[in-house]
Amino acid sequence: MQADRNRLFSTPFSKAYWKQAMADFKNLRMLVFAALMIALRIALKPVSIPIAADLRINAGFFINAYGAMVFGPVMAIFGAIVSDTLGYLVFPDGIYFFPFVLTEIAGSLIFALFLYRTEVSTVRIVLARFCVDMLVNVVLNAPIMALYYTMIMGRSYALFDVLRIVKNLAMFPLESILLIIFMRLVIPPTQKLGYVFSGTQRLKFNKRTIVLLGVLLVFSICTITGYYIWNYNTTSFSAAYTSEERLNRNNEMTDWVRADTPELADQNLVVIIESARSKVGNPEMTYELAVYALDEAVLAGESDVTETQIRGYSKSKAAKEPALGRLCSGIAVTDKKSGAHLRLTLDLGESH
Repeated sequence: MQADRNRLFSTPFSKAYWKQAMADFKNLRMLVFAALMIALRIALKPVSIPIAADLRINAGFFINAYGAMVFGPVMAIFGAIVSDTLGYLVFPDGIYFFPFVLTEIAGSLIFALFLYRTEVSTVRIVLARFCVDMLVNVVLNAPIMALYYTMIMGRSYALFDVLRIVKNLAMFPLESILLIIFMRLVIPPTQKLGYVFSGTQRLKFNKRTIVLLGVLLVFSICTITGYYIWNYNTTSFSAAYTSEERLNRNNEMTDWVRADTPELADQNLVVIIESARSKVGNPEMTYELAVYALDEAVLAGESDVTETQIRGYSKSKAAKEPALGRLCSGIAVTDKKSGAHLRLTLDLGESH
């Protein structure tokens, strides 16, 4: 019976592992320990270790990893929910947005899956920290932040923010090393108290640890670089234009089309940029244009829109505007750095 109580698991993918996690969730001793960890986590919420300008390590993540190692994945989920909610009530910061609790749950769960009821090693700690930084702080946090900015802030948010990603990449090796040192300090007394059954024999720095840190860092950099190259090559820059930028760029294209296409000189032209794309390393920006004729008679009958507003329309708004009659499509190419006009091609044979 004692041997079963002290049992360690090589992976969390077994029925016995989850039965043990549920048993610890019902254990009064573990519940008291979890309450202490939650209190410490909340108390350390505003505490951080400064590393460099805008780079800090939140002290609470040490307690999060430690607690998850002791009481397991089931209690880690509930502990994350409680600590996130109470943490905001004690140290309110901005507007409370419930979906952020998912990142707390995921981070706690990952630490538990890697460290609970197993022989804790440098490899497990490094992999756990890597998964938290990449899968939680970067991948999972991105859509939640986008949803927060849309619903709460009323503005758009870059799905993968460069600065946040770079910070996570920069901090990952140091956080892993500090967490290994922290576990080497706290495991022996915790083991004596009967809360964990792993020693510190496998928590030694060696070439394998350094190689693993380097490989994961290189993998992260390559993955993020690949994503940004793909995203840069496929995303329309016009989607991020402010209202003023859109108006100015539409007017610039209108003047270019008017000057370059005398056959349209008798029309009151409005040119709308439908997309603006380029590729990494390409010095040119390619614009897809929609050329419209503005019907002033129809515009005069509209009381809620002005010509200036129409000239600053996006693709979707222009397509629905009754005062605009589409004449043709076109492609305009400019120099990305200087903005110099290079090529303009219009499909004047297009019929609508």
